[in-house]
Amino acid sequence: MKNADRKAAVAAYKERKTVAGIFAVLCRPTGQRWIGRAPDLSTIENRLWFTLRQRANPHRSLQAAWDKHGPEAFAIEELERLAEEEDAYFRDSLLKERQNFWRTKLDLEKI
Repeated sequence: MKNADRKAAVAAYKERKTVAGIFAVLCRPTGQRWIGRAPDLSTIENRLWFTLRQRANPHRSLQAAWDKHGPEAFAIEELERLAEEEDAYFRDSLLKERQNFWRTKLDLEKI
């Protein structure tokens, strides 16, 4: 890749719009779900699956279910998208608040 092409690709990546939101991880065989929040919903599945494949996920019950049932048994469910927010502190506070709302509403374990 030429230097100019690389610079253009980096600039395009930095300018892309991200959508923050709340998601749930579903284990199809058991129906068990875990709830989480992400500053970028488009990248959360890849990030979670990587930590689970590496056996590095800090959530023991999720890791145990993954080990028992395998990756094909899991899916990500998008529960809520947040409106675009420029202030990262406000966005993070809102993500925590909405995660707690969904966790209480659906009686789910937090990721």
